[in-house]
Amino acid sequence: MDSPKDAQKPVVLIVDDTPDNLLLMNRLLKDDYSVRIANGGERALALAAAGAPPDLILLDVMMPDMDGYEVCRRLKSDPALAGIPVIFLTAKSEPDDERMGLELGAVDYIAKPISPAIVLARVKTHLALKASADFLRDKADYLEVEVKKRTREIEAIQDVTILAMASLAETRDSDTGNHIRRTQSYVGALAEKLREHPRFAHYLSTRNVDLLYKSAALHDIGKVGIPDRVLLKPGRFGPEEFEIIKRHCRLGHDVIEFAERSAEQSLGSHVEFLRTAKEIALSHHEKWDGSGYPEGLAGDAIPVSARLMALADVYDALISRRVYKDAMPPAQAAAIIGEGRGTHFDPDVVDAFFAIEHEFRAIAQRYADADDALAKKRETLAEILPR
Repeated sequence: MDSPKDAQKPVVLIVDDTPDNLLLMNRLLKDDYSVRIANGGERALALAAAGAPPDLILLDVMMPDMDGYEVCRRLKSDPALAGIPVIFLTAKSEPDDERMGLELGAVDYIAKPISPAIVLARVKTHLALKASADFLRDKADYLEVEVKKRTREIEAIQDVTILAMASLAETRDSDTGNHIRRTQSYVGALAEKLREHPRFAHYLSTRNVDLLYKSAALHDIGKVGIPDRVLLKPGRFGPEEFEIIKRHCRLGHDVIEFAERSAEQSLGSHVEFLRTAKEIALSHHEKWDGSGYPEGLAGDAIPVSARLMALADVYDALISRRVYKDAMPPAQAAAIIGEGRGTHFDPDVVDAFFAIEHEFRAIAQRYADADDALAKKRETLAEILPR
């Protein structure tokens, strides 16, 4: 067992089958290093793998049970031991011998008979290099952990910001209940289904799917700018009121763009989820045939993010209760989605919807609105709005 003093020293493992060589190397190194000894290859591998690995190995080549080259090969094949510097100490002094040792991963090759001063200098040098490499690796590992931690914190702040902004819109139109959660999940499910589709694979990377899910929560943020007399009307909109409600797309785009510019000025870089959120807010009421609003975009001119949101938004509106209508059965809502294939919606998005319609139903059940909350909302509106 190492003494407390030896425990502070670098550990050097000496591997040689000749007792005199082991004795000589032990005497040479013991004052400055904590020395371990192995008289064969198998013993050396066992000692290297037991507990804390040695800091450096001095390895003979010619040994009866396993030569030093094989010992080195096995050390370098083990991820836990591959970082230990190996110095060959051997009577095999031909250039090809040295080349083989270095190609196997040794850091140095010293021919016998040794010069004690050279051995001490080489050991000291390679231990110093290992200490520097260990420090840099530990520093890199620490920084990686810190970066992951900060990234999680930033993502958490983003998520909270999105929720706060989305909730702000929801307070103006609380009749929509869990609409935000449902539409987020619908969009995420559609994106996952379409990831391998040749028309969408270039866009629907893992990163973009995550951004779509986050950004979908802000699709109706523009409703904060719609007057209460229109937004809270307990019935269908007239032509003038519909023109007013349509403004929420442009309002949502503009408020997110303002947040995007502010973030870019502060951070000096783009904020990806805001860019996606801006697309969704502006274009989720566009239609495949160009008859939607606010810009009358058609076909592939409509951003992919908005095409997914368009279907998710309409489906949820159909199956949800409102103060002016009852919920529609999912099968009937799906039929209406099917009727909009190629007119209201991207045909391939509709096909993806039908392939995972069961997931939409499960999402709707998971985030179902409470009937009592809806009834309370109806009563409140009846009291405060003019008839």
